[in-house]
Amino acid sequence: MLRIGIVAGEASGDYLGSHLIKALRAEHGEISVEGIGGELMISEGCLSLFPMEKLSVMGLVEVLDSYMELVGIRKRLLEHFTADPPDVFIGIDAPDFNLGLEQNLHRQEIPTVHYVSPSVWAWRRRRLSKIRESVDLMLTLFPFETAIYRENNIEAVYVGHPLAEKIKLKPDKLAARDRLGLDKSTVIIGIMPGSRNNEIRRLLPPFLESAKLCHLEFPNIQFVSSVLDSKTIEYCEQIQLSLSAQDLPLKMFKDKAHDVLEASDVLVLASGTVTLEAMLFKKPMVVAYKLNPVSHFIVKMMTYIDHAALPNLLSGQEVVPECLQNKCSADNLFKHIKDWINKPEKINDIEHQFTEIHSKLKLDSGVLASRAILNLLEKKQND
Repeated sequence: MLRIGIVAGEASGDYLGSHLIKALRAEHGEISVEGIGGELMISEGCLSLFPMEKLSVMGLVEVLDSYMELVGIRKRLLEHFTADPPDVFIGIDAPDFNLGLEQNLHRQEIPTVHYVSPSVWAWRRRRLSKIRESVDLMLTLFPFETAIYRENNIEAVYVGHPLAEKIKLKPDKLAARDRLGLDKSTVIIGIMPGSRNNEIRRLLPPFLESAKLCHLEFPNIQFVSSVLDSKTIEYCEQIQLSLSAQDLPLKMFKDKAHDVLEASDVLVLASGTVTLEAMLFKKPMVVAYKLNPVSHFIVKMMTYIDHAALPNLLSGQEVVPECLQNKCSADNLFKHIKDWINKPEKINDIEHQFTEIHSKLKLDSGVLASRAILNLLEKKQND
């Protein structure tokens, strides 16, 4: 039986992990999987030794609050995998957590794989030397990422993105509205303020204030949102009440992100994986983000690129507006939302561009990733 150690740190990693576990089982046969995963990975047979939510921390300053707990979890995982070594360890994203674990396991000659490239092409390029000392194989989601690894003598394989397989090339907006019980004729703006409370706390207020401005100019407009659970809905409703926005025509759904993305005409969303999902649904969007000011200053000093949103990075130019830090204001967001609503020809252009990118990302990623991992193990056995 192939024994696999694995760690995913958040919802997107949980999805990738479940996809990979299923493909590895199909390619290899019987496997055992343990480490850290969420509900999707657990449903595929992963034994999660710690709650995945413990690793879901964003921002340099924010991590400090949980630093000792994270160090403790990593130490206990290292002890666990040292006492009972897996045939391979796979770290999914969460590089600040996983690379240190991978480095220690790699020194013990346990084959290590990192799935989802850290953004070394964007910032903190000095991590390449640590990656070289930590992983035997890097699996990348985007085609432009492999070059920098190969230039630095790190084995890298582009496997595509599972979301590009899951999401249809041609979205069905009306069917999504049916599923959500939404009006098929009105303009709908999707509001996606992130999955973490600290993101929602920073982003939802300007999102809602911009929605109020939209509603004043376009009275028939409808707003929709999706968050992970009922507790988060309650948190968002508290913020809405504090802003006197309780009369805003906003419907909030639990765990219906893809339906909300597909049903919307325009999206206002947090920078991150959701921008990729929005792109795959061919949606015009306004991308926003706010970090703790100290975190932002540090990130800014270490960044090599001009754009933060994945659609812009994949396009090689700014095709969707970015409202980051101080630019994430109600007036700015409203200006860009209004621009999308009033210029349908721009929406036609963006739909065409996003369809081309979608086609390039649409590979059988689970199979490609699992085969790359199994090829690595075969090579290790033959060395």
